[in-house]
Formats: sequence, structure tokens, C-alpha cells
Amino acid sequence: MTQVLIYEPAYGRVAERLKDAAPAVDVAVMQSDGAIRVGGAIVEESSLQLSAAWASNDLYASGPVREFMIALLRSPSLRWVQSGAAGFDHPVFAMLVDKGVALSNSHAAAPGIAEFVIASVLDCYHPQAERRRAQHERTWQRMLFREIAGTTWLVVGMGHIGCEVALRARAFGARVVGVRRSPSGDEPADVMLRPSELKTAVADADVVVVCAAANAESVHLIDADVLSRMKPSSVLVNVARGGLMDEAALLFSLDRGVPEHAVLDVFAVEPLRTDSPLWNHPRVRITAHCAAASDGLLHRGDQLFLDNVVRHANGQQPTNVVDPDDVRNSVQGNRE
Repeated sequence: MTQVLIYEPAYGRVAERLKDAAPAVDVAVMQSDGAIRVGGAIVEESSLQLSAAWASNDLYASGPVREFMIALLRSPSLRWVQSGAAGFDHPVFAMLVDKGVALSNSHAAAPGIAEFVIASVLDCYHPQAERRRAQHERTWQRMLFREIAGTTWLVVGMGHIGCEVALRARAFGARVVGVRRSPSGDEPADVMLRPSELKTAVADADVVVVCAAANAESVHLIDADVLSRMKPSSVLVNVARGGLMDEAALLFSLDRGVPEHAVLDVFAVEPLRTDSPLWNHPRVRITAHCAAASDGLLHRGDQLFLDNVVRHANGQQPTNVVDPDDVRNSVQGNRE
């Protein structure tokens, strides 16, 4: 039997499709209060025989995450978990893989994050606030703006997110330099480099996009040395994890005029403290870890789960299974 634990709102979206695709799957539904229903009746956690679970994006956003993860850690029969997130740097994921559970991550957020990056850079290049102000004041005023065409983008981390960013930047006419620990040769980039070459490459970059994985090697990847080599006119975008950025060094560098703009969606401590000087810095644009919050995220995540749960029920390995050592290394990096 394949019994899978699903958060109630996610199950509501996929119930009919799941019944058609995998009718033998038995569903345990966790409610928003942490109670679990099977077949409409509330059951004790100890009675579950979980084989799989789906930690969906809506569970992470507003659901009973703690109760859900405790149920997974207590389950002796759990074999596979589909996560709705790309990252796996929270300690609970290491705890799961350490008990022999296969973990699949999700790349459903990549297209939305890539559009967020493009929109953010365009917002830095175009005087949108001044244009709106001129309209409000009924002032007929021509304003210059910068073009993406002809710029050089340094994309640090050429996984699914980095590749989606690169595809869109190249469509605008930018030259893309990608950075990856082990280049595959098929990345959508004009040049591929290894992390050891980052400090040299950053000097030529008009836009630096950080979307690398959090691990022990990437802690403070963007440090004072890297920042000191950036162009004064450059734009720095971080949609990875806050730990990849040395925030104190960034503030010091911003105060001396480099980079021109820093677009920050992630921070070392979240939510960002209200007394952080980043909030009011004139060169900083802050968002609340929401680069992935597009209207296509849930649809892509739902489809990935449906495809994978069928594979799991049929005895096949689901897609996107993460190497347990990568999970442990990522958690270690998040603790640095």
C-alpha cells in the first residue's frame, strides 16, 4: 500500500487528478490545525503507515509545518518525500535523509524567480518612479534609461534557477557568464566558469545574480573581496539564501558606491530585523523572500508531485531525488 500525507489545501487541488492517476494511493490529509484525516475520519498519528509525503509550497507558506515534519520523522515506514522547495538547507531534511528517506526537491519556482530577476533589473535600469511622478505632476519630460542589450550578466549558480535567468537575459541581448562547480556543457551561457574564477569575472559584470545552493562552500560567497571588484554601475541580485552574502561587507561597499543597486530577496535572518540599515539604504531594494511567489508556482508543483507519486506507487524512483550528502552539506552551510 502507498499511503501519502498531504496538506489539506494541496489535496483539494489535486484530489480528482490523483484519484485518476493513482487510484491505489491511500491519502492521509493534514488539516490546518495539525489533525490528520483518513477517509474522512480523524485518526491518530500512530495508526498511519506512511510510504510518502508531499510538503507542498502552501504548507511551507502558511500550514502546520512543524506538525507535518514531526509526523514524517516519527513514521517508521516513510520512504520518500516530495518537497515543494528547491532548497533543502533546513536541518529537518538532513534528519529525514539520515533515516533513509529519499528526498525530491522541486524546480517549480525557477521560471517565476527568473522573471522576478528580470523585472528587478529592469526596475533598476528604468526610472519608473520618476516617470510616475512626472505623470502625476502632468509634466512632459523625456527620461533616459539603460538597456539590458549589450550588458554582461554573471549568474552565480547555473542550476535550474540560474539557467532560467540566463535564458531570459540572453533573450534581451545580454552576454551571460555562468558559474558552476561542475559545468555540464549544455548551460545557456556564453561562457562557463568555476567558483575559483568568480573574483576575476565579477569585474566585468554589469549584473551579478546569486542563485547558487547554500552549502558549506558557499557561505559568504559574496564577501568584501568580491564586492570590492564589482563595477560601480553594477546591479547585484540575491535570490539564493542570505548566508551567501556577507551583509556587513555589502553595507560597507554600498556606502562607498558599489554596487549601484542591490536587489535582496533573502537575508541571513528572516524576517529582516526592523532595525536593519538595509531597509532605508537608498541603493537597496528589499522583498520578503517572495521571488518565487508567482501564479504558476502551485500548478507546476502540483504536476511534479502527481508525476512522482505515480512513479513511487509503481516502484520506480521519483525524479529530482537529492543526493543525501548534498542535503547534509547544505544544512552545514546554513549553520555557518
